[in-house]
Amino acid sequence: MVDLPTLPAIVPGHVSHSRRVPKRHRFRYRTYQWLVDVTDLPRRGWLGSFRAADHLGDPNRSLRDNVAHFTAAHGVELRPDDRVVMLSNARTFGYVFDPLTVFWCLTAAGDLRCVVLEIHNTYGERHAQLGRATQFSLDKQFYVSPFFTVEGRYDVTLRLEPGRLAVAIDLHQHDQRVFSAAFTGTPRPAARRAVLATVLRNPFVTHQIATLIRIHGVWLWFRRLPVVQRRPHTPPEGVAR
Repeated sequence: MVDLPTLPAIVPGHVSHSRRVPKRHRFRYRTYQWLVDVTDLPRRGWLGSFRAADHLGDPNRSLRDNVAHFTAAHGVELRPDDRVVMLSNARTFGYVFDPLTVFWCLTAAGDLRCVVLEIHNTYGERHAQLGRATQFSLDKQFYVSPFFTVEGRYDVTLRLEPGRLAVAIDLHQHDQRVFSAAFTGTPRPAARRAVLATVLRNPFVTHQIATLIRIHGVWLWFRRLPVVQRRPHTPPEGVAR
């Protein structure tokens, strides 16, 4: 059973990346995300808002309906009383970039039915995959970093508790762990004062994320890391282009 914090929640924390081969490269930054029920999305204006068009499928349907359509297309039917909880960046100052969104799909009793990982890259493409536990592995199917091929597997570990939230992903290629990414944070009720304080500590956070990804990419390119050619991506069923 998943023990949820009070929702909606603002989740200040840190994101870290560690690249191991062929060149070592690491960073860790302070950031924050939101943890929300997709049927009760907060509206905080320029401080944070959410749109169905920013995630998964049809922008004319609700986010809940889009998640249910995706899970059904991949073997898991959500029931009307199931709950969908999303960890995501919000749209702030009119802009959002969300490298990874996590959806926990829970039964009415609070048991985990499945999770959905939605990935965006900086080329405007999106992808999603489904897992059935809080620890699982997935085949790599999507071009994210220009320095990694689309092969190997991701080992995913999720932790969602009232006092702690963590998402950790390890990429394995050629029988070795080549890359790790993690977000860890502490959920806090999204009262207006708490949201304002968090946003002011990290203003323009999604602009910052998109900019830093490009800066680190340029730095690795200057270090002569080979670039892997990107092929056009066809999203899986239930994910709009």
